[in-house]
Amino acid sequence: MSKLPHISTSIFTTMSQMANEYGAINLSQGFPNFPVDERLKNLVSKWAKEEVHQYLPMAGFPPLLEKIAHLTQTSYGRKVNPSTEVLITAGATEGIFATIQALVNKEEEVIILDPSYDCYETPILLCNAIPKRIPLKDDFTPNWELIGSTMNANTRMIIINNPHNPTGRVWTENDFLQLEKLVDLYPNVIVLSDEVYEYITFENQHISVHHRKKLRENSVSISSFGKSFHITGWKIGYVIAPEHLMKEIKKVHQFLVFSVNSIAQYAINDYMDVVQVADLGCFYQSKRDFFRKLMAETPFELLPCEGSYFQIASYTGFSNENDIDFTQRLVKEFGVAAIPLSPFYADAKQTQCIRFCFAKEEETLKKAVERLQKL
Repeated sequence: MSKLPHISTSIFTTMSQMANEYGAINLSQGFPNFPVDERLKNLVSKWAKEEVHQYLPMAGFPPLLEKIAHLTQTSYGRKVNPSTEVLITAGATEGIFATIQALVNKEEEVIILDPSYDCYETPILLCNAIPKRIPLKDDFTPNWELIGSTMNANTRMIIINNPHNPTGRVWTENDFLQLEKLVDLYPNVIVLSDEVYEYITFENQHISVHHRKKLRENSVSISSFGKSFHITGWKIGYVIAPEHLMKEIKKVHQFLVFSVNSIAQYAINDYMDVVQVADLGCFYQSKRDFFRKLMAETPFELLPCEGSYFQIASYTGFSNENDIDFTQRLVKEFGVAAIPLSPFYADAKQTQCIRFCFAKEEETLKKAVERLQKL
């Protein structure tokens, strides 16, 4: 008997398979198609020739833990202990899974804000806990009235994602003030903050849980080297949490993967001496602006994109199809793959919006939009 009878092939796999089958340009799955920094590739080559192929410490390569602590202090003004508050994980997904498995108990409730990434709910269900899926407002900002009315004494965790996948929205100062009020009311609630796109923000500066002194003792943040350094296939990220929470997370991590790829950790440790993560926002803002300018010549209505490398587009002006049918037709008839929004909702809500990934070479974006202009 299946523990997860409702789980099937993800929409990301489905759309990428369709893109391959029909020879479509793949703007669906969130991975870059431009080259990785030569400096990073050279560092991998260098360390592959050294004797660094055995297990590293369970929590991570100590010099890399130190670099993460330094980055957290320079980026957010928060001093963390690299020995007790930082953990290298096999991608952000493993960090999220380990955190939920470690900190959520049977029949406790976890709030998820829809549309939401698909890796949140499964570890909650495997804990025999209760996911409480709450829709964002129509403009994809938090509905604090609804969140407040859902939170109760049985709420163990709220999962936030900022910058947001799939919509590209970012939280404001007021959003964090509202969250802090709720945590004051329910001090046992843990904030799991998925911040994998933290360095990819544009006009509005990213606000992190690290900035919020009131939240730090109740929060676990999830970060991604894969997203920040364009190396999604490496599956390497990190978790930051206060020691009393990190102790429990490490217990799960130890028996899930134990330790993370050694060569990757050595290479990233050196790379952090030369890379400027603060430049990432400008890099992707130019791609966003390029893509949005091209898309102005299509019938799509573009929604705000304040962070991440995703652009939401509405097709309400020219089609009443459901988003699954519409994206499949885009692949088959126009040769462009995108992601429908309905799979990000518990109730498969139809917004007639789809998600494009613009983490691509300009030529790829140009060719894709030329095809979309034929709609």
